[in-house]
Amino acid sequence: MFDALRSVPTPYLLAALVALYVAYKVSRKVATDARIAKLGARAPIRHTYAPLGLDLLYEILTYFLADMVYEFWLKQFSDWSYGRHTLEQGGIRRVILTAEPENIKAILATQFPDYGKGEQFHKEWHPFLGSGVFTTDGALWHDSRQIIRPQFIKERVSDLMIFEENVQILIRKISETPEVNMLDQLLRYTFDVATHFLLGKSAGSMEQPQVALAAAFSTAQRTMGLVVRTGPLNWLVPRKRMGFYRAMDVINNFISGYIDEALALSPEELEKKTSHDSGYTFLHAVASYTRDRKMLRDQIISVMLAGRDTTACTLNWAIYELSLQPHITAKLRREIFDHLGRDRAPTYDDLKTMKYLQHILNETLRLYPSVPYNVRIALRDTTLPTGGGPDGTQPIGILAGTSVAYSTLVMQRRADLYPSPESGFPPVDKFVPERWDHWTPKAWTYIPFNGGPRICIGQQFALTEIAYTLVRLLQRFEGVENRMGGVEAGLHNDIVLQPAKEVRVAFK
Repeated sequence: MFDALRSVPTPYLLAALVALYVAYKVSRKVATDARIAKLGARAPIRHTYAPLGLDLLYEILTYFLADMVYEFWLKQFSDWSYGRHTLEQGGIRRVILTAEPENIKAILATQFPDYGKGEQFHKEWHPFLGSGVFTTDGALWHDSRQIIRPQFIKERVSDLMIFEENVQILIRKISETPEVNMLDQLLRYTFDVATHFLLGKSAGSMEQPQVALAAAFSTAQRTMGLVVRTGPLNWLVPRKRMGFYRAMDVINNFISGYIDEALALSPEELEKKTSHDSGYTFLHAVASYTRDRKMLRDQIISVMLAGRDTTACTLNWAIYELSLQPHITAKLRREIFDHLGRDRAPTYDDLKTMKYLQHILNETLRLYPSVPYNVRIALRDTTLPTGGGPDGTQPIGILAGTSVAYSTLVMQRRADLYPSPESGFPPVDKFVPERWDHWTPKAWTYIPFNGGPRICIGQQFALTEIAYTLVRLLQRFEGVENRMGGVEAGLHNDIVLQPAKEVRVAFK
């Protein structure tokens, strides 16, 4: 047989190999299409033309590096989905993009067992977040959530002394600075609150700025943002050159000190400590559950990252909008003074009864959801309820292993999901807290904290911290002046939604 092959001219062999490869690819596509057809229809497809989908990858990275991820999603829906809000992307593997409430509801709630983080997501994020609550499925995820849950019961969230101690330092720092880089200050502030609340003592980064630690978190997030967007080609991301491994050493060394302190306590001492509310911390709860250093590290870093970045960025966006609209700031101050006067610290109930304050929080999270883009993997053959077929109303067939990316940012800015402008409803892209006076969003069109079983467990803690901080700042200062010279903040996304430009303000 081999002798016979040697007698065949090389060009014929190459042609035969190409033909076999094409036949294999065609047969695979036919088989895949048949499997999908048994489950449902196809959504509009954004085909790629370069090998390995490099044309799409180039477009994704170009938009990402230009801080135009939001514009990229809008362009995809406009050019390829004909104005609808679900489509398929080609390339090495099939990816679904959606900003459709019914599909997001299915992913997060009604078809929750069908979708998860998946093994690939866990593998990609493991060097940063390990096997914590944000990277796991099934029993691992359930156990992580059960460990975390006791720390966020109402009795602990409503204990506001931690906020008061740290916000007074923030106020002093702002008072000493004629012009403030707001996000930098808030990242330090929320980091100190998070470490105080979760670990029992503040990291003190406002008093003694830990530049290396703050930079390490930013480097890790920036690297992971590229890893996520390059998909199966993420091995091309130069992790070492970007400083990712050095950043992780800084982060791990910091957390290791807290772990050492917790593990120095015997199980009996931990049991005694966690039985008293005043001494109870997240770290003690996890250390009571396990003496495994890696599990301790993974749970701490996951919750610390969420407590630091999402809260800081939401606070930053609220202050940015207040700096642009002094009349909103003045109206909020009137409400604060009516309820509290100039000096009294708010209670948990005070914060909940200040309606305009709550409307400002809602409007901030409507325009700037903390995690604007997210991904789930189909854990089995399943469907999405809508977006398929010629008219976009049929279920979409989803094979196990398919990535489904969804955007709360795009969905929450869709004008078609709101009352019409003719009804007097304010433009959906404008920051108008008053829209919440007599309007409630339709179910699953406003989910800044996600929904379903994976809904953010720290939601009330974050909202309380943001509300408390705004109240104390506006009791101390008459207003906040924008110092950005008319430059818009823009939207930058690594893990959470940050401003693309420095938000520089002056507190009066």
